Amino acid sequence: MSKATAIIRVLLVDDHFFVRSGVKASLEAEGDLQVVAEADSATAAIEQYRQHQPDVTLMDGNLPDSSGIETTGKIRAEFPQARIIMLTINETEEDVYQAVAAGAVGYLTKSSGRKEMLHAIREAARGKRYFPPELAARLNARRARPELTTREAEVLQHVVAGTPNKNIADALGCTEQTIKNHLSHIFSKLGVQDRTSATVTALRRGLVKLE
Repeated sequence: MSKATAIIRVLLVDDHFFVRSGVKASLEAEGDLQVVAEADSATAAIEQYRQHQPDVTLMDGNLPDSSGIETTGKIRAEFPQARIIMLTINETEEDVYQAVAAGAVGYLTKSSGRKEMLHAIREAARGKRYFPPELAARLNARRARPELTTREAEVLQHVVAGTPNKNIADALGCTEQTIKNHLSHIFSKLGVQDRTSATVTALRRGLVKLE
């Protein structure tokens, strides 16, 4: 390695020890990458970021005390220059969209190859963004879709759970006709005709997560 080669300092965030160990070994086999800290929770990730302020952070999507997306948003709010790449099993268009909205500069799934992961880290360290073509396509598709309102998202969550309109109305403190109006808007925005299609589409796109 040339003396002029800059070392890219990396923070690994994942609640599984063996995942972190494997990624760390893979990164440190490279002469220009150094894992300066690890974290197994959102709280620890924020603390470690504050302490080390790495060049790049690899962030898992699911942490014991929060989501990786929420953690990314908190770090970016405090450190706007943070370069965070999601490395997660979640890959719906809504996951990618929300990660970017939170400030992520890259998104990889855990099925990504080593070469792609190294490329993404180096791109992020250079101030670039990196998204695999299929995830970039999902992100662009999501950006082109109309947003659901907060109330529409609540209604959709109930629809996916199989809750009848009357029960949704009771739960949200409104009339059944209001719920029907919301459903009409939801169906239009999702490009579907009925509750079953809305459920399938919501789950496929990641708009609703099954508990």
